Amino acid sequence: MNALTFNARFDTKQPAADGTVFVHQPRPAIPAGRIAAVHMRYSLLVIARLRLFMVIGIFVLAAAVALVRIGYLGFAGAPQGQTTLEEALLPPRGEIADRNGAPLARTFPAYALWFNPRAMEDDGSPLVAEPREVAERLKAIFPDLDIERTVRILTSDRGGYLLRRLLPEDANKVFDLGEVALELPRENDRYYPQGPLGAHVLGYALEGGDRQLEGKLGMEQVLDDRLSNPLLRAEPVALSIDLRVQGALEDELGRGMLATNAKGAAGIVLDVDTGEVMAMASLPAFDPNRSDAQHSPNIYNRATNATYELGSTFKPLTVAAAIDAGIVRDLGAEWDAGPVEIGHWRRSDLKPKGDTLNVAEALAYSSNTVTMRIADALGEARMRQVMTDLGMNRPPQIELPARGRPQWPQGRSNGSWSRITTMTVGYGHGIAVTPLHLASAYAAMVNGGVYRPATLHRLEPGEAPRGTRVFKASTSSRMRQLMRMISIYGTGRSADAAGYRVGGKTGSAEKARRGGYAETALISSFAAAFPMERPRYVVVTVLDEPKGTAASSGQRTAAYTAAPIVGALIPRIGPMLDVRPDAARDVDISDLRSLIEGRR
Repeated sequence: MNALTFNARFDTKQPAADGTVFVHQPRPAIPAGRIAAVHMRYSLLVIARLRLFMVIGIFVLAAAVALVRIGYLGFAGAPQGQTTLEEALLPPRGEIADRNGAPLARTFPAYALWFNPRAMEDDGSPLVAEPREVAERLKAIFPDLDIERTVRILTSDRGGYLLRRLLPEDANKVFDLGEVALELPRENDRYYPQGPLGAHVLGYALEGGDRQLEGKLGMEQVLDDRLSNPLLRAEPVALSIDLRVQGALEDELGRGMLATNAKGAAGIVLDVDTGEVMAMASLPAFDPNRSDAQHSPNIYNRATNATYELGSTFKPLTVAAAIDAGIVRDLGAEWDAGPVEIGHWRRSDLKPKGDTLNVAEALAYSSNTVTMRIADALGEARMRQVMTDLGMNRPPQIELPARGRPQWPQGRSNGSWSRITTMTVGYGHGIAVTPLHLASAYAAMVNGGVYRPATLHRLEPGEAPRGTRVFKASTSSRMRQLMRMISIYGTGRSADAAGYRVGGKTGSAEKARRGGYAETALISSFAAAFPMERPRYVVVTVLDEPKGTAASSGQRTAAYTAAPIVGALIPRIGPMLDVRPDAARDVDISDLRSLIEGRR
């Protein structure tokens, strides 16, 4: 069939080659509205698909970011400033423990009983019942409540804490009293499980203006940033203190203080090789659990803040300096023991033992005059330098904020000392230091001659500072013999605990007063180390104004007051510190024995 030819017009008739005529009918026209509807539907479908792809893309991107973030945190850890669930469950302040992990300070939520005098809007009394009646009702709930103190607070216009650390059931009983002014705030409470034990080391913490606990004294203040940091407070902070040794020290020190009616006492047990403080006590103590602890007069730390003239305990230091400098070469050489006279100034021994004494006898009998002559021969420059090297011219080196500044002798315009000052410093007068100064100096004298600062942080093996050499090792070895000799033949006999090879020196000095000295007020001290063939610990005890009692045979001096405390303490703490008694061992002092016994 031949192809058809179409014209532009559909109503024309065109014959084919064979004469056949086809009639072409026109196609029906599509309405314009339908075309628009189809176009719109197609556009909406495209837009919907684009939106779906966008939503999917956003979810995929978010998931990818989350996965990357999780992976980063897995390697790098959580960012600072954000609190994790684990951190949120930690106490609001870190714990403090002793060197063996025994708890010393903890924090927990608790109720407190607070009197709010402005609880009522009117100007009348904030209490429904009378103050004394309210106090008596509280007494029925809390048998230990001080009624008179409670009445004073309830009648004041300042208010204040009535009690802290209330049990929930007791808080409910207070609530049932119906007194609006008796408020029961929930707060973070710092608790010291050992009570007053080690209080001067720990200090205390109180709520600050932002309701957060803040350290106000002792190691609580020193460690405040660390204890408050949520990233660091997971593990307790370990101090150098051994709670067992601390308890024994405070017990024996308290016994000695009561036996002699002393005003106060201080004691230290120090590791001679590391400077770690194993125990530190100041009596009378205070209870950091009490809300009024910051107002207690007993927060004054006698061990690190109080300065005393510690008398004859300085004599071994002077002899050590003289041996080190070659001034004393022969311990058997005789020294003039008669009175020392310089112009109108005159000093003599309380109980003279003869016209001359050798060095061993001078230490055993605690001769002032021989020690003064040794200091004079040593010379001002060397004496002052040794005291400086031992830290006697600056506050004691320890972390506590309460550190007393020594009363360093006033020198000439160039800083040098007079001849009289040099001689008096030699036997512990004219210079006032803290008991911790003395403990650190004795540690250097017996540990081989190296001075190290004291610390209240527990040190791991190898962490002890190298220190500064003050005495030769040979000098230290000789001083260990002399110290042991004093405890056998001299004034330190009452501190000689059987089997522990104790060596030590007494010190009794009149307290300095304005314009002179008080003859009736003594500072009695004893500085010791054990075991003397290889000393591991120094022990220092100080009594403030002991009295002559029946327990001290009517005597006030250190041989009868401070030394017996050490004699009772060392057998208690020795096994705790892994020092066992051994009666078969001792320091070889045969050459010194002949010097002492030959005179008798």
